Amino acid sequence: MFLEKIQKLGRLGLTFFERIGRASFFLMQLLAGLPGLVVHFRLVVQQLYSIGVLSLAIILVSGATVGMVLGLQMYNTLIDFGAEESLGPTVALSLVRELGPVLSALLFSGRAGSAVTAEIGLMKATDQLSVMEMMAVDPIKRVAAPRFLAGLISLPLLTAMFSAVGILGSFFVGVGMLGVDDGAFWSQMQSKVDLHGDIYNGVIKSIAFGFVASWIAVFEGYDAVPTTEGVSRATTRTVVHTAFAVLGLDFVLTALMYGEE
Repeated sequence: MFLEKIQKLGRLGLTFFERIGRASFFLMQLLAGLPGLVVHFRLVVQQLYSIGVLSLAIILVSGATVGMVLGLQMYNTLIDFGAEESLGPTVALSLVRELGPVLSALLFSGRAGSAVTAEIGLMKATDQLSVMEMMAVDPIKRVAAPRFLAGLISLPLLTAMFSAVGILGSFFVGVGMLGVDDGAFWSQMQSKVDLHGDIYNGVIKSIAFGFVASWIAVFEGYDAVPTTEGVSRATTRTVVHTAFAVLGLDFVLTALMYGEE
């Protein structure tokens, strides 16, 4: 019994590293196919609409809701210390540094990443990718690369919108409902939020998350077992693996960016 458990653990380990190797090789092929999209940029534009524009509604609604909740919670905490005028920078730093990039990536994975995986998986299950190969068309360059690049472009833009709408939501709650001075709200935010130390670091995080989320989405679809059950499992893996990757990468990036402060 003990030997069987060790063998099972070994198989799981080998399977894990084997998938990491396949994903890394797939990424190299993906990056090699990006320069060719200059000629076929129309494919990227189509995916920007499917991945980015169609994800805008959930990003805006979630950003506004998170901003309003943050404004209410932060106000109730800050007022105990007589620091309710610091509501603006507190909410802005929370959104720009952490919540904006992380929540946008998780929402992006749930809405767009899963859709990309399912679409590519169904193309594989219905032999559309095989037909492309028979016609001397590289499916990685034609199918996977445009979706990868569109996701990489879309997520930083969606993150910026999430953070901006979240700040407006906190302004509505703090100034409009709770009576915080609007001049203090914006002036404190302007003086406390640093362009290089806060906003640029948030942009770097969103780009890194967009890279990882798009990579996982297209790889899981391309690597899915070509059956209905295989595609559904690949879609689930996309959401789960992206969540783990984003949260782990967020800790690493936060430690590198703010660990010495």
